[in-house]
Amino acid sequence: MRLYFENRAGRISDDPAGFARLTYHPGQRSEDELRALLGHVTRLLARRADGRLLVDQRLMQPFSASEQQHVMHQWMPAAVADGGYRFGAVVQAHDVFARLATASVTTQGRDLNLTYRYFDDEAPAVEWLLMQLQ
Repeated sequence: MRLYFENRAGRISDDPAGFARLTYHPGQRSEDELRALLGHVTRLLARRADGRLLVDQRLMQPFSASEQQHVMHQWMPAAVADGGYRFGAVVQAHDVFARLATASVTTQGRDLNLTYRYFDDEAPAVEWLLMQLQ
């Protein structure tokens, strides 16, 4: 797996199986760190041009209210328009509040021609993601 970008918020990799991978780190992060991380996700998606992203949120802290607003109103529309983001396989957070924050964000993304599926384990998430575009 080729590391593309990493900061305190998380790590982005170009997975050799054929998709982009975003892994959130545990612990506190600044909103600027999250914005930088997500900006790099958009750039990697644009380079890959397949629109597939595995999002590993297992250790993620919940989004703050302002982070939720940024993800819903700035990042997701830009990731779809500029990065070609189309398919997201989300390995769900262990933290129930992180799950709720993510559900709120992805519900808002329904108008973006973006398909999400949620998983408790990585293997079925990868399997589903690889079946997209086939």
